[in-house]
Amino acid sequence: MRIFVTGGAGFIGSQYVRALLSGELPGTPAGAARVTVLDVLGHGGDLRNLAPVSGHPGLTFVRGDIRDAQLVDEVVRGHDAIVHFAAESHVDRSIEDAHAFVSTNVLGTQVLLDAARRHGVGRFAHVSTDEVYGSIPVGSWTEEQPLAPNSPYAASKAGSDLLVLAAHRTHGLDTVITRCSNNYGPHQDPEKVIPRFVTNLLRGRRVPLYGEGANVREWLHVADHCAAVHLALRNGRSGHVYNVGGGTELTNRELTALLLEICGSGWDMVERVADRLGHDQRYSLDMAKIRRELGFTPRQSFDTGLKDTVEWYRENASWWNG
Repeated sequence: MRIFVTGGAGFIGSQYVRALLSGELPGTPAGAARVTVLDVLGHGGDLRNLAPVSGHPGLTFVRGDIRDAQLVDEVVRGHDAIVHFAAESHVDRSIEDAHAFVSTNVLGTQVLLDAARRHGVGRFAHVSTDEVYGSIPVGSWTEEQPLAPNSPYAASKAGSDLLVLAAHRTHGLDTVITRCSNNYGPHQDPEKVIPRFVTNLLRGRRVPLYGEGANVREWLHVADHCAAVHLALRNGRSGHVYNVGGGTELTNRELTALLLEICGSGWDMVERVADRLGHDQRYSLDMAKIRRELGFTPRQSFDTGLKDTVEWYRENASWWNG
């Protein structure tokens, strides 16, 4: 099977590529897949994330932008599937300047969909986010929840989701969409909350906590997320959406307390900062569909995964402190 992976040098995409080539993903033994990675190596993309498989005979790396229609048309040809991770994904940056988010997440996705149709790619797996649903005070979102994004980032991802669904309904493209909760794990860029807090604390710097820290997020280990994406790629129903949650909901204050404890720091290392504009209060995903149809259940416990993640940053200071 030939799989074309966008954003494959980023945090989640590189985990998927490493796991796919090493035979760690369900239903695909080592050597069963050949992978082409397309990554612009911009914000969040880092070739060091692919170092463990850099010499693998099944890996081809192409540096380029998903918005480059000519390049995408050249490199997509001959692939059986596209797994689309590439995205601008930081909410704060999208609030400051939304242009790159709309350009990459919306227009870039359309470039890929067009190429998939032209070249008869068998399946298009689109990796999205729970943020497209907005905010939910109680309960959990099912896949039928109407989209109600609140940040420019979330709106751009909602737009890309709708383009994927339209390609299926209008052109019959074989698509599947996954919407995940907050990811964590090794190789995540320090602009995101867990690695930012960890790397600050390891440097002896204070960490910024928005407002009272009452906003709630659901946490999912990146390895579990990639397993779910691969299950959806292989066995998900065409034209369908699958929620992928981790099952651990924490307020930002609770998460901060855990990170302070693991890093051996106290609350004197926390700096209260003004809340984010339009800050969603709570995210929570109903995972009944992906459990029922694809048999997915997260395997990584949050306590162990968080400690292992902190340890990775502790042991790989050269990766984030260069």
